[in-house]
Amino acid sequence: MTQDKDTFTLPAFVEHRVARERGSLYVRDFPGAAPAFVLLHGFPDNGHIYDDVIPHLVAAGRRIVTIDFLGFGASDKPEGAIYSFAQQLGDVEAVIEALGLERVVLAGHDAGGPAAVNFALKHPGQTAAVTLLNAFYGDTPGLRVPELIALFSNKELAALSRHFLASPQQLAWLLDFQREQMRSGLTEAQNRRYTEFLGKVIDDNFRQQPSAAPAFAQMTYQLTDEVAANEARMVEFRRSDVPLLLIWGKFDPYLHVSVAEHIRGQARNATLHVLNAGHWPQIDAAEETARILLAA
Repeated sequence: MTQDKDTFTLPAFVEHRVARERGSLYVRDFPGAAPAFVLLHGFPDNGHIYDDVIPHLVAAGRRIVTIDFLGFGASDKPEGAIYSFAQQLGDVEAVIEALGLERVVLAGHDAGGPAAVNFALKHPGQTAAVTLLNAFYGDTPGLRVPELIALFSNKELAALSRHFLASPQQLAWLLDFQREQMRSGLTEAQNRRYTEFLGKVIDDNFRQQPSAAPAFAQMTYQLTDEVAANEARMVEFRRSDVPLLLIWGKFDPYLHVSVAEHIRGQARNATLHVLNAGHWPQIDAAEETARILLAA
């Protein structure tokens, strides 16, 4: 099937539903040559954040798999579900097993970074490479958390966070504030794409029923714990021989280039590319991002 996305049409893809302990994951599978790119989103978005880069990768003949993590996008949102970074790693493992992918290139954006790295540490033989796009992993000097995420990750403010989630108007105000911060430094064309495409992806995640709000709230609440857990894995990270590619938008006001430089310094086999882009380089500089991915 094909799917229209604003100004372009995506290449043909197959939709899969991959079962988990509770509910199922929505997966898009664009046919092509191995190793497949497995593309992982952060929060509060979903797999559509890669729609601008996918046509370039498919045109080069590569297989592409996008995953909506449980609780986000078109994946199920079971009532009372418990969401976690460990569950997201399990989502990735379940999809790779279900699709019979023997060897993969994992790309993690933002909070999708930990699942990409931890899959590689757990399954190095199945991982051809890992790419991080304006993502985080362990405790990194210079790491600044967006205000929206800082609010929901502060355990002392859990009651206030629940209050915002219960009010669509107040949550929309928070999202609008964060959107303006994220757009800092973008070109006119990049700002327009943000408004016309990315903003809708994020808003629809919360407006749909059932909403992605419970998954977003639980995942952000665990953010500092996940960073600490990954910091404890840094010895293993430093020993890993899996190639690490860092693609970074230099206008990101939170995950600065210094974050990428620190991660590169911790890895045994890492390369950094800095682009004229914001927090979503796969949208702001899609063609260049695809070229770097394919050349790695």
